[in-house]
Amino acid sequence: MATKMQKTKKAHTSRTIEVRRVYDPPDPADGTRVLVDRLWPRGLAKEDARLAEWCKDVAPSSELRKWYGHEEGRFEEFAERYRGELAEGSAREALGHLRELAADGPLTLLTATKEVPLSHAAVLKEALRKR
Repeated sequence: MATKMQKTKKAHTSRTIEVRRVYDPPDPADGTRVLVDRLWPRGLAKEDARLAEWCKDVAPSSELRKWYGHEEGRFEEFAERYRGELAEGSAREALGHLRELAADGPLTLLTATKEVPLSHAAVLKEALRKR
């Protein structure tokens, strides 16, 4: 049986994970800002990003990213394949690290992707909310 503190921590985590574009101005409510793309965003100076960290290992493999190409019709299959990648190796470890960050307070996942709802960051947010 979960303690009251464990329940509170879990509920807190599910409410405090957001996904935003890295190009958007930082918001005071962002909490810990983590870039989750494998490649550095074009035209963005590192000091302007205002990141806590850059977590490349949680990003989809280059092969999967190139296959997807942000084609909306491939999103469901992309999400399924990406969840498979998140279950293995360094991506699994990075996912665990992000869960720890989310447990400590608000977490904002940042991506350069234009279509955030169809991005790996949206899939990642869903994965972080599940245990």
